[in-house]
Amino acid sequence: MSKTSRRTASRRDFLKTSGRAAAVSALAGVAIPKVHAAQGADTIQLALVGCGGRGGGATGNALSVRNGPIKLVAMADIFDSRLNNTVERLTKDYAAKMDVPPERQFLGLDAYRKAMDCLKPGDVVILATPPAFRWVHFTYAIEKGLNVFMEKPVTVDGPTSRRMLKLAEASVTKNLKVGVGLMCRHCQARAELAGRIRDGAIGEIFTLRAYRMQGASGSFAPGPKPEGITEMMYQIQRFHGFLWSGGGVFSDYYIHNIDECCWMKDAWPVRAQASGGRHYRGNSVDQNFDNYSVEYSFADGTRLFLFGRCIEGTHNEFASYAHGTKGSAVISTKVHTPAICRIYKGQDVTRADQQVWAFPQPEPNPYQLEWDHLVDAIRQDKPYNEVERGVKASLVTAMGRRAAHTGQVITYDQMLNCEHEFAPGLDKLKADSPAPLRAGNDGKYPVPMPGKNKDREY
Repeated sequence: MSKTSRRTASRRDFLKTSGRAAAVSALAGVAIPKVHAAQGADTIQLALVGCGGRGGGATGNALSVRNGPIKLVAMADIFDSRLNNTVERLTKDYAAKMDVPPERQFLGLDAYRKAMDCLKPGDVVILATPPAFRWVHFTYAIEKGLNVFMEKPVTVDGPTSRRMLKLAEASVTKNLKVGVGLMCRHCQARAELAGRIRDGAIGEIFTLRAYRMQGASGSFAPGPKPEGITEMMYQIQRFHGFLWSGGGVFSDYYIHNIDECCWMKDAWPVRAQASGGRHYRGNSVDQNFDNYSVEYSFADGTRLFLFGRCIEGTHNEFASYAHGTKGSAVISTKVHTPAICRIYKGQDVTRADQQVWAFPQPEPNPYQLEWDHLVDAIRQDKPYNEVERGVKASLVTAMGRRAAHTGQVITYDQMLNCEHEFAPGLDKLKADSPAPLRAGNDGKYPVPMPGKNKDREY
């Protein structure tokens, strides 16, 4: 894995946390010149760092933007198979916009640097690795003067959230355009619903509900590490299962539902209490709970109830709802798109006779819209930076996760200022470095123990 190139073959925002961010990035205090964004008919070059499913999907959306020439010129990953598969898939669908010869296909933990070195200031790097590495890669992107698209979540704990808030400030100072993969914020149906709610269509919101209840999927519950892969690489490969690399299933799966509810409320929660548990575990070695129930509280007393579950054979639901003093609304219906947003004059969203508004179908794809908006901002040199909001969404999500894993009431400030960094020193990580999380003699990893570990999630 040490080789570096692949062989041939909102209106109000009352939680102002930036001023309290204590972590000091490498760029703090440095005078940073502004970067001229690519404009007009100039070709925007892309580099993809992290060639998994979302990396390939985001790159496809980028190459589908129609307001000027754009091409992919470099790719990086730590797994050869992911790099190979994504090269093949993108070449099949976007051959005319692919210029990624073998010498610009990089492997290794330092491959992100090699890929970004292929770009010029004002180009775009796509950061789609597990979120543990987001601050490391974002730091280098800022140093290189690159515009950025980063997948969610952007942080998994308090220390990295403070660090990313400082990096957000640096990226704004340098006039970089940065998109965050919370694509629901670019959904036209949700945007119109949010506007109608602001205009009083359902009165004052008093309750929000969010559900992502499904069977096990992805790398939610990986089994014991197989032979032929290091412990660290295994944990990166199966990042849904480990808190340091991906924030667990909670941070990766539930952030969209939480974020879209906060958008409708136009506020972030100030505290959370939660419960959860593990069931039917078999030989799985992950750190996740199988079910989570979280009560988020906003400053005015409004509650957001989140229900998450990954258990086969149980009732499934994937949706979000808002309830107000004059009616209710469906924020999302099933998965992320189409949202099929609706408003009802009562509280029963199953009654068609109570429906008073629905967004017309079909809906534009928000995965594409977020790229259309980012590239337009680059070409027109318009202010565009979603990092601070992305950090807050990630932090609020982690606040609910920490409440469940510790069994304590966790406030926003407590989560932000928590000192438990899951994987310190990732900017110095080498291929032969020990894994940030070590298995016990039984081959299993430490799991949350609510009430016993009150100050740490594991």
